[in-house]
Amino acid sequence: MPTQTEIAAVNAAGLVQGITLVTFPAASSIFTAKSEYALSSGLYGDMFLPQVAVAIAASLLGPRLARRLSSKKVLILGLVANTVSMALLIASTAVERHEGIAYPVLLLATAFLGLGFGLTVPVLNTYASVFNPDRVDRAVLVLNALLGLGTALAPAFVAMFVGLGFWWGLPVLSLVLLIMLLAVTLGLPLRTGPSTASAAPATGPGIPRRFWLFAAFAVLYGICETMNGNWSQLQMTTRLGASATQASLALMAFWAMVTVGRIGFAELGRRLPTRVVYHVLPFVLVATFTILAALPAGGAGPGILIFGLAGLGCSALLPLTISFGQEQLTAVSAAMAGGVIAFYQLGYGLAAFGVGPLQRAGLSLSAIFGVTAIAAALMGALSFVVAHGRPSPARLHPRPQPAPDQG
Repeated sequence: MPTQTEIAAVNAAGLVQGITLVTFPAASSIFTAKSEYALSSGLYGDMFLPQVAVAIAASLLGPRLARRLSSKKVLILGLVANTVSMALLIASTAVERHEGIAYPVLLLATAFLGLGFGLTVPVLNTYASVFNPDRVDRAVLVLNALLGLGTALAPAFVAMFVGLGFWWGLPVLSLVLLIMLLAVTLGLPLRTGPSTASAAPATGPGIPRRFWLFAAFAVLYGICETMNGNWSQLQMTTRLGASATQASLALMAFWAMVTVGRIGFAELGRRLPTRVVYHVLPFVLVATFTILAALPAGGAGPGILIFGLAGLGCSALLPLTISFGQEQLTAVSAAMAGGVIAFYQLGYGLAAFGVGPLQRAGLSLSAIFGVTAIAAALMGALSFVVAHGRPSPARLHPRPQPAPDQG
């Protein structure tokens, strides 16, 4: 039986991972400010390319590493990678005016962040499952709520530290929390126990054709989430005339509503079929992207509200995609989470570093938000193909597939 300390450590790791994950997007206005790093929109977007590439590889290889090493060692590797990422981000502040030095450091920092995310999140979900065998759904929901709380806290911390005159207080705070977590984790057994769960690769021969519908949905979702998560602050400051604090509030509202939606729809699922939620939410995103593209200059207040609504639109879509996949494609259910997350990361990458080239081609950021409404509409149409005539999943948050513990 796990101790309360082990359960608390896993939940704390979820919270800290959420904070760490959004540290770079939360500081987007710092990276593009002429008085700070002075990165162009294109360079800012390209900064996430290493994160995406490494996160995809880590999310696919993580289960194999857990079987070969142990879940605890994979968790430690992920926490160490996150720690290195925050240390590099802090180090970059010393050379922020020298793009030729600072930018490679930032690229290396996002690469380590992708490694940390790809290794840590799947194994944390596994621990939540095996530590609470009688309340798996609730345990996974709590973990993901804490992860979401962390993503909402990051922009709030940035706004606070900017107000105090040192924005880099956020990566320093994350670094301290990660070091504390590592110190605690190293002293805990954190065993998952034996398992016969299969670990079929997420891609390759033998994958059902229907899997690619889920993959396409995940790519479109990644684009929609990342336009809000990575570009909201620049849209707020450059188009809507928002202050840095208002821009941080918009990002905080987005991630907070993602979390609220995941909790709320999990409870609502007892009364409303989750399939209906799956069909409706993409069209909520169509509306938010259309409104964001049309908001006039000076619309910072409405912008915060719309980004919050966009968070609600994103909230349940990714976990429901994994849940639908696990229940429909039983032959590869153990690989569904990793496969869907990998394609979600592909969508993340397309939105993260695709905005720069589109802007250089003459599109404004507002126009790009408008174009993203098309991706949301395609996602809405695809939801009827994925879930048409299918029973609603038994749960909003998919059950992780534990890997055997090798000690």
